[in-house]
Amino acid sequence: MLTPLGRLDKYAASENVFNRQMVARSLLDTLREVCDDERDCIAVLERISRLADDSEPTVRAELMEQVPHIALFCQENRPAIPYAFSKYLLPIVVRYLADQNNQVRKTSQAALLALLEQELIERFDVETKVCPVLVELTAPDSNDDVKTEAVAIMCKMAPMVGKDITERLILPRFCEMCCDCRMFHVRKVCAANFGDICSVVGQQATEEMLLPRFFQLCSDNVWGVRKACAECFMAVSCATCQEIRRTKLSALFINLISDPSRWVRQAAFQSLGPFISTFANPSSSGQYFKEENKSSEDTSVEDKTRTRGEEVPEDVQIRLEDVPTDPTVFNSSVKLEGALDPDIGAESPRKPPGDSSLPCPLSSEPHQEAASNEDDKKPGTCRSASRLEVGASAQDSAPLDQELYNSFHFWRTPLPEIDLDVELEQGSGNKLGPEGLEGTPEATAPASANITMATRKELEEMIENLEPHIDDPDVKAQVDVLAAALRASSLDTSDEASEAARRAPQDELLGCRLDHGTAGPLTSETVENMESALRYIHDDSDSGTSGGFSPDEERRAKVQDVVPQALLDQYLSMTDPSRAQTVDTEIAKHCAYSLPGVALTLGRQNWHCLRETYETLASDMQWKVRRTLAFSIHELAVILGDQLTAADLVPIFNGFLKDLDEVRIGVLKHLHDFLKLLHIDKRREYLYQLQEFLVTDNSRNWRFRAELAEQLILLLELYSPRDIYDYLRPIALNLCADKVSSVRWISYKLVGEMVRKLHRAAPPTFGVDLIRELVESFGRCPRWSGRQAFVFVCQTVIEDECLPMDQFAVHLMPHLLTLANDRVPNVRVLLAKTLRQTLLEKEYFLTSASCHQEAVEQTIMALQMDRDSDVKYFASIHPASTKISEDAMSTASSTY
Repeated sequence: MLTPLGRLDKYAASENVFNRQMVARSLLDTLREVCDDERDCIAVLERISRLADDSEPTVRAELMEQVPHIALFCQENRPAIPYAFSKYLLPIVVRYLADQNNQVRKTSQAALLALLEQELIERFDVETKVCPVLVELTAPDSNDDVKTEAVAIMCKMAPMVGKDITERLILPRFCEMCCDCRMFHVRKVCAANFGDICSVVGQQATEEMLLPRFFQLCSDNVWGVRKACAECFMAVSCATCQEIRRTKLSALFINLISDPSRWVRQAAFQSLGPFISTFANPSSSGQYFKEENKSSEDTSVEDKTRTRGEEVPEDVQIRLEDVPTDPTVFNSSVKLEGALDPDIGAESPRKPPGDSSLPCPLSSEPHQEAASNEDDKKPGTCRSASRLEVGASAQDSAPLDQELYNSFHFWRTPLPEIDLDVELEQGSGNKLGPEGLEGTPEATAPASANITMATRKELEEMIENLEPHIDDPDVKAQVDVLAAALRASSLDTSDEASEAARRAPQDELLGCRLDHGTAGPLTSETVENMESALRYIHDDSDSGTSGGFSPDEERRAKVQDVVPQALLDQYLSMTDPSRAQTVDTEIAKHCAYSLPGVALTLGRQNWHCLRETYETLASDMQWKVRRTLAFSIHELAVILGDQLTAADLVPIFNGFLKDLDEVRIGVLKHLHDFLKLLHIDKRREYLYQLQEFLVTDNSRNWRFRAELAEQLILLLELYSPRDIYDYLRPIALNLCADKVSSVRWISYKLVGEMVRKLHRAAPPTFGVDLIRELVESFGRCPRWSGRQAFVFVCQTVIEDECLPMDQFAVHLMPHLLTLANDRVPNVRVLLAKTLRQTLLEKEYFLTSASCHQEAVEQTIMALQMDRDSDVKYFASIHPASTKISEDAMSTASSTY
């Protein structure tokens, strides 16, 4: 008879590969057999070291699969075999990371991560044995596959080893790998794990060391690297301060959304909503993205940014925040603002005495009044409105909204009357309003000329850059818009036309700002940003004639200052049908999925920015999009509050109630959460529609009815006793007779809670009537399943104490005891369980020597004499199983 060690030595020296595999697989069992002897344990571990040198890869792979289990055993028996793992096992794991066989490397990587996750590797060993090897494997002269795998392991182990080790030992090499010029696979792995590294090292290291690398990766020439950056953008944003998030990351993200590769655009649009959610203000939304405490410097920076946003006009502020600008062109932009402001300043004194302010947001929606009042206080918002209104008053005519803005009016040169009006106002004196900047009439012409030349040159450069990608429909649309802009800026047929053409680029830039407020300055470094903005100008110009609002109203309806407007414009465009063809067929579903997060970020005061998009998604042809909204409409109601919910969400909610079952289930699962947010009168209107949930497209969809029963239990607290009796009671009794036992079981709970609610009401007449109906409909039902349901209801009432026991003894127990003579054994079995396991456990029947207790004892004695053996069994003894749910599911007392 061989000892465990002898058997191990015999098969480890075998030439048969399968024998050696069996040795590796049985190492843990061998250790357990010899664990009492420390020397034998050390001997087994030494043989593991020899087995690790086996030439067969399958043996080494099998050994590595057993290492985590052996390490856990060594940890549990540490007093007997101290330092066993660090001395014998860890060197094998680290060495196998560079093994020539791919399977061995993969198993060693999985083993290392498992050991780190279970905290079986000491911190000292991580610093001295693991990290140095990984850094060496990522050296420039290392094998390509090994280098890629080592980088992936470093990224995955960073959250496990903590911030200190990551910053000292992993971060420097990670930054080097991000710039690996030879292998894009390495850069792709770095990009895919960039967010995890940022979350580990924290804000300071992210902003100082990682962000420059991230910018390089986002502009990588391999689309797979850029796509990986887009997928982890939210995690990177969470690790930065608000100012960098707004000024740098937002512009970088716009570049990814405008990427030539469809796959990059697809990933960017999927991450757009989550990225927007990182702009949420924790004080108003309750969202916090980092567990580390925000420093006072960050707070002061945010306060300064907020103050600056209040002082600077909105259009200038968005330019500062959204895109990195070229100093020379930015100065030209400021000069343009200075050239436009004197118009407003000279027109301000001409307002009637009683008109203290211009009604900037011309919205007819009553829910936008609060937002309109806020916009009235912003000079940047009022500027465009005042310009339009004064231009109209100069001509003594009020054109229709459709005539104020369409594709023809947008690109044609301005009427000369506007120029004359400006010249008259400039010559009237230096009556500049407080909104005017330092620009003077003399500065108007040079600024306009500079902007005109810059615009033409940059438009030509944009067209040249986009022509290689003309096959893409999105790019072709951009080229068409830019070509039209170039033609409009080149009109020079007469002195009057040349004067108008000189001002056309100004009006084009102003139109960009009016429509979106986010288009960056026309610099070659921000070509993608301008392309994106012009695309939406083109979209708006095509649809401007069909809307009932003027372009100024439409622009203001979607302007806010929480997130960069360019990001919000891109998000709103996700409902455009062309996006489904050029980006992703499920882009609308991604938009719907992230809409509650975007709404929470913007706040209810900016709901007007999302209202139209939400309505578009709610009427989308794809049921998956509507289903996504149905599952989150209750969360959106919490964000918006009762007034906006009643006005904007209730109609959509009503539409979901009549939709497909796949959509209705989303509404049903959170029916209580939504209805509790409504006013009592609006809530009562849904009492008439609850009955409709009993009708489904597929009668076999029993989970739908089960969910309805669970929601009705929660709805009991929202309605009065009369409403419960009149509307919820019929549904509950219907569900108690359902064909599926799972639905019936939940319905018994529902009826029990209903009995509790109605009994506690004053007067308890509804409760008495409900009990009477239970007796008539179920207790005396001609079908045995109905009588069994009555016993289940009584069992639930007793178990959950829905009625005081004295009231139960009066109203329900007499009818319950009469079922002892039922002709169906299943009913009598359940009755015996209920009396023995539930009723007699109550103190009322244990201590009081009343007539009710005597009746129960007599009934139990009769059941003990029953002719059915199961009835005798449950009436005679006290079975170990006393759970009602187990009774409900048992084959002896339930049907399917």
